[in-house]
Amino acid sequence: MTRVCIVGCGAIGSLYAAHLARAVEVWAFVRREDHARALNRDGLRVSGKHEFQVSLKAATRPGEIPECNLGIVATKATQVEESMTAVGSRFDQGAVISAQNGLGSEEIIAAHTRGQVIRGTTFMSGTRHSDTHVQLELDTPTWIGPFEPRHTPYALVKQAADLIVAGGLKAEALQDARPAQWSKLIFNSSVNGVSALTGLPHSPHFADESSVSDLGHLLHALIDEGKNVAKAVGVELPEDPWEMNKIGAMTNHPTSMLCDVRNQLPTEVDFLSGAIAREAERAGVPAPLHTAVYRLIKGKEASWTFKDENRPVAASGKAGGH
Repeated sequence: MTRVCIVGCGAIGSLYAAHLARAVEVWAFVRREDHARALNRDGLRVSGKHEFQVSLKAATRPGEIPECNLGIVATKATQVEESMTAVGSRFDQGAVISAQNGLGSEEIIAAHTRGQVIRGTTFMSGTRHSDTHVQLELDTPTWIGPFEPRHTPYALVKQAADLIVAGGLKAEALQDARPAQWSKLIFNSSVNGVSALTGLPHSPHFADESSVSDLGHLLHALIDEGKNVAKAVGVELPEDPWEMNKIGAMTNHPTSMLCDVRNQLPTEVDFLSGAIAREAERAGVPAPLHTAVYRLIKGKEASWTFKDENRPVAASGKAGGH
């Protein structure tokens, strides 16, 4: 693999782009012209766990992106369709890794490229300080494995993992990446949904079960429900998402869905609790909590554009006046 394209350069995409640029030619497909200009002019600086600066190439027009051996789609799940419609053909002779939250992005990617598709899951995290500066905070592995409907060869998955490692990040090739993907799905769905609905970051509230009113009870129930759905669809989890939640609850980290709700942006709930609700229905098992979270978040999104024609107009003048 000699040329890689990172589709979307937020925090995670920037971390992939910068590290891989130390090993191969890297292109970044971004949405804003000023973002592309800054990357072409200044490259990318990484701080935090790693400290270095690299050069790379960036473009906003699909026609400027050459054919690539590997793509890593690092957009939000809600942006995969638009991005892959634009540049999917650039990977027809290569492979594409999905690095999104939740379930469903691989199917979208596969619909827009004739290349191989690789499931990807990562807990790596960082902070994007500017278009050209990203901070690596949590240096954990990216787990990747074959996308079963495309019959992706494991040897190709291993080659992609080795390339990520060569760039200085951690990666592990798996024969079956679904267990890792489901572990993160259950964790993310539970934490993000509750965070978006309560306005709380991922805080100690999420693991506290001291009294009947504590949020930890709800998180525990959501996670157990997700584990039951995973079992029903034949996925054996490698680790308990509840333990992951207890660790994350000490960080006070604002979740991505909370940030979306605060800015009234479309959330990834269709790929998170929505995905668990759909998989539960398909498997014939109950998932009332994730279904409720899914519907409540969709209702919150609807409220941003709803115009209530029956809403009373505030009266002018002093209260109680005649």
